Amino acid sequence: MQRILFIPLLFLSVLLYADITGKVTDTKGEPIPGVNIFWLNTPSGTVSDVDGTFKITRSNQSKQLVFSNVAFQGDTIYVENLTEPLHIKLNEVIELQEVSVVQKSPGVVKPRFAVLQTEKITVDELCKAACCNLSESFETNPSVDVSYSDAATGAKQIKMLGLPGTYVQMLTENIPNLRGISSVYGLGFIPGPWMEGIQVSKGTGSVINGYEAVTGQINVEYKKPQTSEIVAANVFASDAGRVEANVNAGIKLTPELSTGVLMHASDEFMSLDDNGDGYMDMPMIKQLNFINRWYYRSQRFVSQAFVRALSENRMGGTVDGNYMIDIDTKRYEFFVKNGYVFNPAKETSVGLILSGSIHDQQAHYGLKHYVGSQDNFYANLIFQTNLDEHQKLSAGLSFNHDVFDESVRVMNPDQTENSFLPVYKKETVPGAFAEYTLNLHDKFIALAGLRADYHNIYGAFVTPRLHLKYVPADFLHIRTTMGKGYRSPNMLAENNFYLASNRTLVLDNNLKMEEAWNYGVSLQSYIPLFSRELALSAEWYYTDFRQQVVTDVDSDVHQVHFYNLNGKSFAHSVQFEANMEVVKGLTMTLAHRFNDVQSTIGGVLREKPLTNRYKSLATASYQTPLKKWQFDFTAQFNGGGRMPDPDPVNPLWNTEFPAYTILNAQITKYFRTWSVYAGSENLTGFVQDNPIIDVSDPFSNDFDATNVWGPTHGRKLYIGLRWAIDR
Repeated sequence: MQRILFIPLLFLSVLLYADITGKVTDTKGEPIPGVNIFWLNTPSGTVSDVDGTFKITRSNQSKQLVFSNVAFQGDTIYVENLTEPLHIKLNEVIELQEVSVVQKSPGVVKPRFAVLQTEKITVDELCKAACCNLSESFETNPSVDVSYSDAATGAKQIKMLGLPGTYVQMLTENIPNLRGISSVYGLGFIPGPWMEGIQVSKGTGSVINGYEAVTGQINVEYKKPQTSEIVAANVFASDAGRVEANVNAGIKLTPELSTGVLMHASDEFMSLDDNGDGYMDMPMIKQLNFINRWYYRSQRFVSQAFVRALSENRMGGTVDGNYMIDIDTKRYEFFVKNGYVFNPAKETSVGLILSGSIHDQQAHYGLKHYVGSQDNFYANLIFQTNLDEHQKLSAGLSFNHDVFDESVRVMNPDQTENSFLPVYKKETVPGAFAEYTLNLHDKFIALAGLRADYHNIYGAFVTPRLHLKYVPADFLHIRTTMGKGYRSPNMLAENNFYLASNRTLVLDNNLKMEEAWNYGVSLQSYIPLFSRELALSAEWYYTDFRQQVVTDVDSDVHQVHFYNLNGKSFAHSVQFEANMEVVKGLTMTLAHRFNDVQSTIGGVLREKPLTNRYKSLATASYQTPLKKWQFDFTAQFNGGGRMPDPDPVNPLWNTEFPAYTILNAQITKYFRTWSVYAGSENLTGFVQDNPIIDVSDPFSNDFDATNVWGPTHGRKLYIGLRWAIDR
């Protein structure tokens, strides 16, 4: 009899203390992120994630659960003895005199229950700055740095955890992209108005997408025809002579089939030389860019097809035309995704991704001629299923094939050949992977992944990765990560911007595959404060290279020497961040990061040159009631660092570069279907002194445009207009 009584009592206790889970959508079934969910008359609450899902601990003080979002009509439900997940549908707020009552959407969404430390940069965040392309999408982000690679070509590079972007796996639509030759100028290939969002994750990430993530992954999601605006346009102009136009449109041909196009055209028609050194501050860039994509969905089958074509030309050099830089790029991409769900109850599915690209680049840097091509084919077969309520398994096979064909020809002034450096390389990498997830009521999550690959040049290698998340209390989330990453060195393809100097490129034979361990710990705390929430985070990441190709610009001022690491190389990154809606409509972010990046250069463990020792960021965004106006301000405080060693006999630059501050601001006026924005980048007009060494003689041995640590152009003013007909 006691056993009989014990069973229902046990069941009742589990029911009383189990968490409430569910999903919030609009009446069309689209998920609603950022919905405030709380127990009535209590401080206990949560916020729905980017996919609309939520989880909240039961309360012994209230049985009424409130769902509140100013853009939607709120709802309150009575919860008792609930065992199934909730599905809450909220109605949009009815327009009053052609003006909707709206809530300021979060610019950056950080999924609380994701095992990886991930953040999604939304369209609202991208609209806080000019954001002409991907390289300008991180101006308000404390985790990703973007800087110029040199003062001549306009090439930009990202940095994460203190290390160059070559150690960040770049993805578009969760497909590896912007690798090899395209990595140098690829950040400019993705227009800002094309992007639906950007996901940034730190650490080695998932093994499903490959082995290349060492410091993190950045995934760009393009606008999709079934969910994007019916038609939208964005036009932009700046006082630096840049004009651009972007148009995207999507149409549902049938309930199952949709198609869409994205188009971009831009031109920079002014030759600027604000510092009067006779050299263009920025190259003039012309670009045409086009995407067509298709989407089909039936009850259990989903298919996507995507094609893209790009043409770009960069013209730089001296104003008088004596020394010219001319870079011409043609790029073509495609992908096909097919997925089938076998068992919806267990989410058992199989997916196949096929993608390919052709990249051709021809460039002239004075007397240096670079010709490069890269052909890529990629395939990824993924099987996923839920083993039970708490366990999930993903497994699959992958294949990647690259062909690099490059050469550098250096001419004499009389146009006879001085030197010739050819590089031809084929890489074929088949692989297999498996990933296991254990989720115990979102209180503890473990994600363990393992993949094995075989490289036709470097042989077989194994990539283990482990990510853990623990939630000891609703207000505290703890994540740890450790894993390995590998990278095939393509030093000429990824460093051809060094041709914007008269340093000689020296590539050692038998360069090894780069290999590193990455470890990380992060803590996120959510503190109720004045009826709002203060989000605090602290993180530490350590990257330890076991094999690395060193880029040595210290041993000889007239050389760039690439050779295998012989010693230690590591990077420490510590970051603190605070986010809060201080008052209604005003959100602020404060962040500070320390970097300690060292490598063995010339047999000595040294600080890596041209790396900021710290960075601070402060952002403020205010949106007036009824979303009529928005004001955005960003301050970047960049720390100093070490310069490459100058010539001890004839030093032409200092051994250190100073700290500096960059200020950006923008004002946006919203109307019913369109908005106009105006702003300024680099408000104070700060520029690096003498960014080009021996600029008066571009053909001298000392000419060097790659010692860049700060802005090379001053204040920029811009204005733009956005217009859209929403679906």
